[in-house]
Amino acid sequence: MLKKPTDKTNLPSRYVTEGPARAPHRSYFYAMGLGDEEIHQPFVGVATCWNEAAPCNIALNRQAQAVKLGVKAAYGTPREFTTITVTDGIAMGHEGMRSSLASREAIADTVELTMRGHCYDAIVGLAGCDKSLPGMMMAMVRLNTPSVFIYGGSILPGRLNGKDVTVQDVFEAVGQHQAGNMSDEALRTLERVACPSAGACGGQFTANTMACVSEAIGLALPNSSGAPAPYESRDHYAIASGEAVMNLLEKNIRARDIVTRKSLENAARVVACTGGSTNAGLHLPAIAHEAGIDFDLEDVCDIFRDTPYFVDLKPGGQYVAKDLYEAGGVPVVMNELRKAGLVHEDCITSTGYTIGEELDKVTIEADGKVVYPVETPISETGGVVGLKGNLAPEGAIVKIAGMGEDDIVFTGPAHVFECEEDAFDAVQKRGYKEGEVIVIRNEGPAGGPGMREMLATTAALSGQGMGKKVALITDGRFSGATRGFCVGHVGPEAAHCGPIALIKDGDMITIDAIKGEISVAVSDEEMAKRKEAWKGPRNTIYASGALWKYAQLVGSTKKGAVTHPGGGAEKHVYMDI
Repeated sequence: MLKKPTDKTNLPSRYVTEGPARAPHRSYFYAMGLGDEEIHQPFVGVATCWNEAAPCNIALNRQAQAVKLGVKAAYGTPREFTTITVTDGIAMGHEGMRSSLASREAIADTVELTMRGHCYDAIVGLAGCDKSLPGMMMAMVRLNTPSVFIYGGSILPGRLNGKDVTVQDVFEAVGQHQAGNMSDEALRTLERVACPSAGACGGQFTANTMACVSEAIGLALPNSSGAPAPYESRDHYAIASGEAVMNLLEKNIRARDIVTRKSLENAARVVACTGGSTNAGLHLPAIAHEAGIDFDLEDVCDIFRDTPYFVDLKPGGQYVAKDLYEAGGVPVVMNELRKAGLVHEDCITSTGYTIGEELDKVTIEADGKVVYPVETPISETGGVVGLKGNLAPEGAIVKIAGMGEDDIVFTGPAHVFECEEDAFDAVQKRGYKEGEVIVIRNEGPAGGPGMREMLATTAALSGQGMGKKVALITDGRFSGATRGFCVGHVGPEAAHCGPIALIKDGDMITIDAIKGEISVAVSDEEMAKRKEAWKGPRNTIYASGALWKYAQLVGSTKKGAVTHPGGGAEKHVYMDI
């Protein structure tokens, strides 16, 4: 790319670099070793969620340096900064999980504030763990700057007794250990080998699901999400991402030019056909909200319903992210969707080309093992299904990837728990019966607060061999690693006196993932009486601080559990200040 004189007339960074009044600001840049040429080039924020909390984020620091090389090569001035991450694998199964979903908003907010405060002109965002991916993409769309997203990459699979293992196996092993089917030594052996490298959890859990979304939605470069974190080849994608953002800046292609209703639909298709995490049903509406696009859980589920499931990934299938990368990655998956007419090809991407033009370059065919041909899918409907009924008027969501038709219709009596700890304690003690529908309430975004994931409980059930013998519903969430008949995002949540707040032990609940229904055999009149007698939401221990503030602001699960009015209400666009 040839060096061109920079005209900052319409760029935010003019407020900190141009004219005599900005001499104090420029003195700071000289203090950091920048020269005149660098000061007067476009400023590109290089945002990372690097920390030492978990392997998902540990490689982001290295990759950020490669991004900066790309920005510099294209005559931009990179400015690196970091934001927080709460890693779900560490936060799982205790009070720390309340911080997880709230961290998504904090990530978006802090990236926005950093970009605004320092007047950066564009952004490359790197993220590794579950909520950091949508949080970073939300910030990009909110700011509407030229933006490129890059995933930090997945972990390599562990190996034990000739088989690939992941952290999902360790969570489920806890249930096997509690059931007396695994020794202390076997559990210790597994925990030492399950996570052998840097990178995010290897199955099609939330991180890899949202990484696939980043490509499908167009914010990430094609195939950039696939290479595992330890691969040095990731640095090439990082360098290319730095160069790409400068190209977008030159052409004035902004995040909302890329993230449109059509590109959100493309992203939902990829979630469905890969058997992705139910959390995408929360994050896609939240990303849409930042652009002022009305795209809620029901819209996502409509797409899930008529999308075939044809990529065989854990937890419902056999393979991990590394295997998908070696089979051709997201481009091959999207090319199969394209053959079925299920891709909007005119959506622009971070390369400056349309998704159709990018897919024209794909030469690899489905391998029939990790990626099935779309004509012969694993199942005709998506691996994630929306549900609705008198128990969830605002909807609910369930992952059915890898389950047979006999396993996705369930009727049984409710066994109600007021929080996850009570349910987990009962599961450990076998204080439940086969055929029951375990109900965990007061775990929604406001009521929890924080909408915790229930992986510890669902993994314990699977480990006890009961994953298909009970069902579980909650106004909280499930990990992307959850398997079994587990329904999350039930709305309205209990704290808002949704029907889940009024369920009693013994009420007969029916979940039908074929028809998309979730209902309780209680009359409207009886429900009205129970609502009148309802004593209000359960008190929590969070009466101040970040989680209290989050609980006051957070909206419904159906619309993505967002905390501000979104793009539809804004009175200015950051890039045009």
